[in-house]
Amino acid sequence: MKILGISAFYHDAAAALVEDGEVIFAAQEERFTRIKNDAAFPENAVNFCLSEAGITIEDLDQIVFYDKPFLKFERLLETYYAFAPKGFLSFAMAMPVWLKEKLFLKQILKKELKKVGALKSLKVPIYFSEHHLSHATSAFFTSPFSRSAFLTVDGVGEWATTSYGIADGEKGIRTLGEMHFPHSLGLLYSSFTYFLGFEVNSGEYKMMGLASYANRNSPRVEKFIKQIKENLIDIKPDGSIRLNMELFSYPTGLKMISIQKWSGVFGFMGRRPDESLEQIHADFALAGQKVLEEVLLKLVRFVKKETGAENLCFAGGVALNCVANAVLFEAKVFDDIYVQPASGDAGGAVGAALAAYYLKKKHVFKGLSKPFNVYLGPRFSDYDMERCLKKYETSYNYVKSTSDLIEATAQYLADNKVVGWFQGRSEFGPRALGNRSILAAASEPDMQQTLNMKIKFREGFRPFAPAVCFEDYETYFEAGKKSDYMLFTSGVKESLRVELPEDFENSSLEEKRKYKKSELPAVTHIDYSARVQVVQKEVNLLFWSLLQQYKSKTGTGVLINTSFNLKDEPIVNSPQDAYLCFMKSGMDVLILGNYIIEK
Repeated sequence: MKILGISAFYHDAAAALVEDGEVIFAAQEERFTRIKNDAAFPENAVNFCLSEAGITIEDLDQIVFYDKPFLKFERLLETYYAFAPKGFLSFAMAMPVWLKEKLFLKQILKKELKKVGALKSLKVPIYFSEHHLSHATSAFFTSPFSRSAFLTVDGVGEWATTSYGIADGEKGIRTLGEMHFPHSLGLLYSSFTYFLGFEVNSGEYKMMGLASYANRNSPRVEKFIKQIKENLIDIKPDGSIRLNMELFSYPTGLKMISIQKWSGVFGFMGRRPDESLEQIHADFALAGQKVLEEVLLKLVRFVKKETGAENLCFAGGVALNCVANAVLFEAKVFDDIYVQPASGDAGGAVGAALAAYYLKKKHVFKGLSKPFNVYLGPRFSDYDMERCLKKYETSYNYVKSTSDLIEATAQYLADNKVVGWFQGRSEFGPRALGNRSILAAASEPDMQQTLNMKIKFREGFRPFAPAVCFEDYETYFEAGKKSDYMLFTSGVKESLRVELPEDFENSSLEEKRKYKKSELPAVTHIDYSARVQVVQKEVNLLFWSLLQQYKSKTGTGVLINTSFNLKDEPIVNSPQDAYLCFMKSGMDVLILGNYIIEK
């Protein structure tokens, strides 16, 4: 049975192909169009899934969209009615789009699908899953559990902003409760992001990274937390929240919040995107992060009490907050937590297709016996790569032996070269996990600055993630969740830490960044944490072998692994994307399959 899942028209459009309950291909549209977070119908991603499977649209059994447009329209109308006369401009802008397009989504989908080879009359049935159900199924049906609780938290779906329930491989999924728009933990966090001058729906991870630079013992952080609770949010014991909508504009406005009103509450002016970052911004970011963690902990404890389940599946955009995920794991409310690696809307395409297979057709799910495979995107042949290099008249060295390729790459890294690493199928989701990666030495003190300034061209405070083999994790990191997908933080081993000077808290953000915090300075955050990717031999043999070879050369089994892209660009998808990114940046070497290109 072949089912195509589609997410589109908000952000992170994607397509996924499920065959007999297994996700066999999936890709985000942004990787093909090179438009970050592309929301358009994923024509290229659909084409990719079908062509890789060797099928046409007509060979599908079902097509499933990840949410229900009529419910969204109902929410839109009721929200404008509730807040009237506020928001008339926003209403006047939204209505024509809905009345001409979004309300008749099935017709739009049929029209778009005809572009990818559907016959004149599309006979494949099209269904619509609920948004938060798509999140829940994307997590449970890619998890190792046959039964678990689930929690989904994001900005908003149709009405729901948070949902929880019980997932059973035989009985299906039962939603036990929801929190509804406009009261949204995800939109609250995005509002913090907006106030700090970052872009909503893409800058939230910047705020999370900035929070580590806060003065943790400063009264200002506690003051901000108190002001947030007194003015913005009422947190209930069960983790449900009520937001003070007088201070939010997103229900009917064209902006998230009123900067002026928030500035009056917190006593400092919201930051413009082009302004420098100061200590007060880091302190505010930590306050927002701490409020998020407090609410999530209450939610998780409530879900445990209500379901009695041993394990938890977590999805939705908020589930990509790896710092909060580590807090939840360390609280030991559940025996284990599984976070969907593509937890945002892109993963909804996977969830919609899996929901149709397991819930509509009532198949039994027993839990995956090995980690969910995220290497679901395009791969390219030697012919594709050589054609690209000849097009640009580039000198290269072709290495036939895999062992020779690994040896050469490990030597470049041991020589502190920055390497673009392009191998196999691209990853599905927001993280590069060893196939579309930029790699560098984690032990080199200046490497964070080099990567941010000369390679990624982004803010200097931004942290980088370490990759380590599963067998070597405990050599470098404290006990924590061993994540294949970079979705949890872990503490760097105490024996590797460097004590910070007494006046560290009084240093500027740039001075704080420069201090060597551990023997792995390029991946250690100011709080001695790191967003670790654990690499298993059976999951990615080539990347695992490279880490092992690098360790044999240097004595260090940890590398920086950051996504192969420049600031505000999607992760590279094709050999041409990789080559152009390489040439525009300060990378030293490009390993394109078995082709080695040096600057």
